[in-house]
Amino acid sequence: MLLSGETGVGKGVVARLIHHWSRRRDQPFVAVHCGAIPDTLLESELFGHEKGSFTGAHRRKKGEFELAHGGTLFLDEIGTITPAAQIKLLDVLQDQRFHRVGGEKDIEVDVRIIAASNRDLQAMQEEGSFRADLFYRLSVFPIEIPPLRQRREDIPRLLEQIFDRLNHRYRKNVGGLAPVVEQAFQAYDWPGNIRELENVLERAMILESTDRITPRSIPLEIVHTAEPHILVPPGRLTGTLAAVRGAAVADVEMRYLENLLEAHDGRINDSAEAAGITSRQLRKLLAKYEIDKVDFKPSPASSASPPAASSGDEAKAT
Repeated sequence: MLLSGETGVGKGVVARLIHHWSRRRDQPFVAVHCGAIPDTLLESELFGHEKGSFTGAHRRKKGEFELAHGGTLFLDEIGTITPAAQIKLLDVLQDQRFHRVGGEKDIEVDVRIIAASNRDLQAMQEEGSFRADLFYRLSVFPIEIPPLRQRREDIPRLLEQIFDRLNHRYRKNVGGLAPVVEQAFQAYDWPGNIRELENVLERAMILESTDRITPRSIPLEIVHTAEPHILVPPGRLTGTLAAVRGAAVADVEMRYLENLLEAHDGRINDSAEAAGITSRQLRKLLAKYEIDKVDFKPSPASSASPPAASSGDEAKAT
């Protein structure tokens, strides 16, 4: 099986899901990042070695193939391995047997291989930098994972999962995004895909003092993608110009007021000053659009000082 897609799209997550929902789910899932292992050590890492087989081999070591016996071996960034390693891997895939570095005894394994790459392996095999026979052996069942910008509908579900994990890690209770941040997240292209989304949210979680992620906790280049949109109900477009103009102005005013209160935690005086109007004028506008300032105030739980973090949490935060 071959998973392909840009860096950060979640190939490792998909591999774990495939393992979890398969008949091998009770057996080991072993992940190897091929690009992070030096070429001289890759064979030992995958197949193990015997004691004394090379300098520093002080004891016998099982390789990842042995450790994954009966389960799934996930080979991430498979396009980075050397031609020699490609030949050895192809032999193992065909025969389901190998021997450790420095060993002579054949070891049989029953392992499902899931490979992944952010490179175009088909183009690589056409130009000769990746073995064609290995490519066809891996791509019996190919899965292309689209980038996050092509599946923005997944963002709300991803946010739920990331919030659950980060709230537990940082002992907070952040449960959503401010409207302008939600709009920005849908407009941004996410060149780093899910990995970038996770990093942005973790940074925001550390900085945020309310129960929602607000613009001040998000990098400016993301917030600035949330350009204002004038949304007029389709039915009003058939009316007079004055009616359409009035609906557009009302929509802009309402969005502006919500963002204004969001930026000032629901404080009337500060919001009015930023808007260049009086507090009385602001209250009249809020009443007109049925906007409650209370909805934009920090919750008591989030405004309270969080419990002291352990040294381990502090290390992760930094």
